[in-house]
Amino acid sequence: MTIPQLDKTYDPKTVEARWYRIWNDRGYFHADVHAPGQPFSIVIPPPNVTGSLHIGHALNHSLQDILIRWRRMQGWNTLWLPGTDHAGIATQNVVEKQMAAEGLSRESLGRERFIERVWRWKAESGNTIIEQQKKLGESCDWNRLRFTMDEGLSKAVVEGFVRLYEDGLIYRGERLINWCPRCLTALSDIEVEHEETKGKLYLIQYPLEGEASTALTVATTRPETLLGDTAVAVHPDDPRYRGLIGRRVHIPLTNRTVPIVGDPILVDREFGTGAVKITPAHDFNDFEAGERHHLPRLAILDHQALMDPGLLHAAGVDQGVIQTLGKLPVAKARPKVEQALRERESLVGVDDHKMSVGKCYRCKTIVEPYLSPQWFVNIQPLAEPAIKAVEDGRIRIIPEGWVNNYLGWMRDIRDWCISRQIWWGHQIPAWYCESCNADLIQRQVVTNVDGTTVTRITLLQGARAIVSRTAPSACPACGTQSLLRDPDVLDTWFSSGLWPFSTLGWPEHTPELQKYYPTSTLVTGLDILFFWVARMIMFGLKFMEEVPFRDVYIHALVRDAEGQKMSKSKGNVVDPLHVMDQFGTDALRFTLASMASPGRDVKLAEERIEGYRNFANKVWNAARFALMYLDGQTSATPAGARSFPDRWICSRLDHAIASVISELEAYRFDRAAAALYRFIWHEFCDWYLEMIKPALQDPQHPDAPGIRHTLVETLETTMRLLHPFMPFISEEIWQTIPHQGDSLVIQQFPQTNGERRNPEAERLYAWLEHAVSLLRTGRVLLNYPPGQQVSFYVAHDDATVQRLLHSIRPHLAHLSRGTAEIRSPDEWPKSKLLRLVTEGLSIGIAVSGDVDLKKALDRIVKQIEEQDKEMARLQGKLRNHEFVSKAPPDVIADHQSRLKSLQNDQDLLASSEGQLRSMLRP
Repeated sequence: MTIPQLDKTYDPKTVEARWYRIWNDRGYFHADVHAPGQPFSIVIPPPNVTGSLHIGHALNHSLQDILIRWRRMQGWNTLWLPGTDHAGIATQNVVEKQMAAEGLSRESLGRERFIERVWRWKAESGNTIIEQQKKLGESCDWNRLRFTMDEGLSKAVVEGFVRLYEDGLIYRGERLINWCPRCLTALSDIEVEHEETKGKLYLIQYPLEGEASTALTVATTRPETLLGDTAVAVHPDDPRYRGLIGRRVHIPLTNRTVPIVGDPILVDREFGTGAVKITPAHDFNDFEAGERHHLPRLAILDHQALMDPGLLHAAGVDQGVIQTLGKLPVAKARPKVEQALRERESLVGVDDHKMSVGKCYRCKTIVEPYLSPQWFVNIQPLAEPAIKAVEDGRIRIIPEGWVNNYLGWMRDIRDWCISRQIWWGHQIPAWYCESCNADLIQRQVVTNVDGTTVTRITLLQGARAIVSRTAPSACPACGTQSLLRDPDVLDTWFSSGLWPFSTLGWPEHTPELQKYYPTSTLVTGLDILFFWVARMIMFGLKFMEEVPFRDVYIHALVRDAEGQKMSKSKGNVVDPLHVMDQFGTDALRFTLASMASPGRDVKLAEERIEGYRNFANKVWNAARFALMYLDGQTSATPAGARSFPDRWICSRLDHAIASVISELEAYRFDRAAAALYRFIWHEFCDWYLEMIKPALQDPQHPDAPGIRHTLVETLETTMRLLHPFMPFISEEIWQTIPHQGDSLVIQQFPQTNGERRNPEAERLYAWLEHAVSLLRTGRVLLNYPPGQQVSFYVAHDDATVQRLLHSIRPHLAHLSRGTAEIRSPDEWPKSKLLRLVTEGLSIGIAVSGDVDLKKALDRIVKQIEEQDKEMARLQGKLRNHEFVSKAPPDVIADHQSRLKSLQNDQDLLASSEGQLRSMLRP
């Protein structure tokens, strides 16, 4: 029998491309609704069509692929459905930048031609990330690739919108929204990036009506918005102002007075002066306060966030101030307002103040709260069932610590603005009769920077919409055929909220929908728990009357080695494409899995990936070693006839299988990876392969045939166990060893087998490891070269253990590179012997004439000093109440274990120090 050989070194580049092509061509990733097996399905969080694979994708997708490959190998009917999101604002910006370089604008093209151009860009460049996902080894069903604006999903979006509207859950109203004055569109909360900045806190006097000498001092960070104030609020229990509630104050720089209202929600008595201005048209909290107190809303900014002279006039602003501020942006208007307040002696103080500023996630323009007619989802009736689904356990959020965050946010949820003032996206299925709404449709001719003109259409509040699945032919009220479609598109999160079932064919009752819905697991980051996950839960319960997934596994964020957020400006970005080229895809995947600890951000450095590249090389070299000694004699060997090393490695393999399965069931990817690493590197490579070398290298050794069988059996099973984590190297190795089947992808995942377990062999190994470790410690203390043969003696207080040590004497001698004598200490030489004793085990190492005892003593003394410092450090941390109360339990346990190990080492070192001093005495 000819055994295939592996190249001397592992080359990921050639292996990865070849195997992925084979897997995909053979259809291993394709899901069959008619295939047997319990369904297990995941719909991928759709990356933006504009994007490329970043390290967050790599973590998220690697964990999903581990689950899918694992379940597929377990015999489940698996579907991993891929797709991309049309990413409305992001995609529109990309194409507009391309057009700007050509001297074009979307207005100059017109809506229809612009959308055609975006589709053309999507066809040419929009699927870059798909090819990068394949490079990561993702075993998606690419035949079912979906896009949020393909025909089927667009149909689902219209159906969802119309049903919600018909049920009274979608309405059009004038409310405050996040507005980007650069992109000229509403934004969702997640599209606003908040950053802390240095600002100012302005103290402004509002004279009391009827008492010009008395003024209420108000604290604000935005003095320019006082021109739109409609009230001043104080806390009703604040004795300083309680008597003023119901009276009125003058708004500086205007001819208006506004009421003083008591509001315990808005006002913090400890902040500023305890009195705050209310500007319902320019602040979200003020808007809510305005609703509570029935205040008017006075806007002073236009859609470009410029001071609007007409709006300022309507707000009663002094004419001179209007002339000063007219058409200025906020940043330039603020110092002008400050100057005007100083001139009128209304400004009594300006203090430095840290503040959070919201910016558009795409263009980084400061976002303005903007009063505008928009489409909203009445969210509360949808939120209540979504809260119950988590409370009653139909949906598990993992780690459990995020459950309270989810519930708290859902209980305080606000109506969702779903309209966007852009062109790329799902256009809202609403039409307006131009006759019935003649006074509510505004047309404004706007000249663009390129000289072209466009008619901007604004639908005022109160315009009556005709919501329909298809374009109506005539107005149902008056019969006219002059209808105008709503120009807005839907928030991207609306279509992605339907993702778990729209991708499976809803609203049609497809076989895929019946087979794979609800999906099994959603793997996602914390940053979109509320904005995407919550919406999927609400929509799933509303439209499917069933939760969209059973488990939500939330992984942490990937940061740099120092724990900082990665950014191009900082130069600390880890590019997954680069590290895959440098270290191999398997190394990156295993690194990310091993660091995916719940509740902890992944602090990633390239050195970690390099370390797991070394692990891949260790696996490769172990396989090469095994192949050197396979001679075709791999027939089954009865378990009872196995050698001690074989019985032990089979038992440890079973433990590893059990650990990997249980940890994956619990979504502890880090622990599953640790169990694999520990078994392969330490138990299989460091111990088992070393123990069996003498038998393999001796053609006449009686254990050799059985050892060869166990070796190939263990290696084959280990490759199946490793495959979900490191699919490429495991497949390449598996193909070279005796196996059945065509590919690891469709092999059975290892199962635990009680017959493999051998407690006796494990106990025997424990004493072997203990003795060898102690002997190696002695060699290091005496500075013996690794290859030098050493005479040593071994004994134990317990006669039973002593007999066990006798049975493994050849392994002791081989692993310790010396000659082993198992005797009572009374029979050991009386001099020139370093004795080490721990837990009843004694070893004696012969001190040969060429050992420099003085240098050995100096090393021991230095080691004792270093370990004293480390023990003091650990003891200090464990005595620190703050550290103990905040550190995760596994970190505490690790510190305690290290401290105990150091204490044991100190006992050995102290004993060795005393013995060497005795030997040095004349």
